[in-house]
Amino acid sequence: MKTNQRLWRWLGLIFILSFGALGYLGRQIYLAAPPIPHAVVTSVGEVLFTGEQIQRGQEAWLAAGGQQLGTVWGHGSYVAPDWSADWLHREATALQAIRAHQQFDTDAPLTTVQQAAVDASVKEEMRRNTYDANHDILTVSRERAEAIRGVAQHFEALFGTDPSLATLRDQYAMATGVLPEAADREALAAFFFWTSWAAAADRPGETDISYTSNWPHEPLVGNTMTGGAAVWSMVSIVLLLGGIAAMLWLHGSSKHEEESAPLPADPFLNVVATPSMKATRK
Repeated sequence: MKTNQRLWRWLGLIFILSFGALGYLGRQIYLAAPPIPHAVVTSVGEVLFTGEQIQRGQEAWLAAGGQQLGTVWGHGSYVAPDWSADWLHREATALQAIRAHQQFDTDAPLTTVQQAAVDASVKEEMRRNTYDANHDILTVSRERAEAIRGVAQHFEALFGTDPSLATLRDQYAMATGVLPEAADREALAAFFFWTSWAAAADRPGETDISYTSNWPHEPLVGNTMTGGAAVWSMVSIVLLLGGIAAMLWLHGSSKHEEESAPLPADPFLNVVATPSMKATRK
């Protein structure tokens, strides 16, 4: 009995520590969550998306299947792609094309030096956090706005009925016209943009680490695993194995109650059936 009481105490302590850690980390995640801006505007003040559209876009995505149809930040099914990763890659490549034409005004393949300059420019622009907390506004350049519009058109067509994307829908296991309302498709594009922005923009006061800790992986914008993530991944594995080993050692080294002695005879051998038992016999 004493052994069982001690085990219950250990279990209670583990529960308290585990849920305490989860509560603390959950609060930190909430405090460091990426902001949903009141509006996403260009450098000349043109509104691309509103905060209401972003939130409506999340609702539209959930209505279209949500985590049963692709993922956002890695959460969901993997039949369709991760939409935040898909948007991020498409926007980065579109912005690269715009910057290349703007800087070098040529349709010929860029030299290694020219391509490196374009890559660095795009990476710096997409990692720079231009959210203004005082005015609750997220500002993007006119060139990036052009790239965003192009990517938005793709997703609006994908979740609509555009016949040119029928093969892609089939590969994603998507039905045609998942979102029949144009306003929902526009809002969905706003939501996907916001998820990709949060995945690439540096956290306030930090460099080379986004709101999502550089996830998803996208070298075009510098989204690669951080040293801290690699270290803590290894530490967590070591702690897990160490904890299992400690539990086995503790169990093996502890004294256990002796097993009860077997009964001299089966207590049911000489049982006499009662009238009620006979009445229910079949």
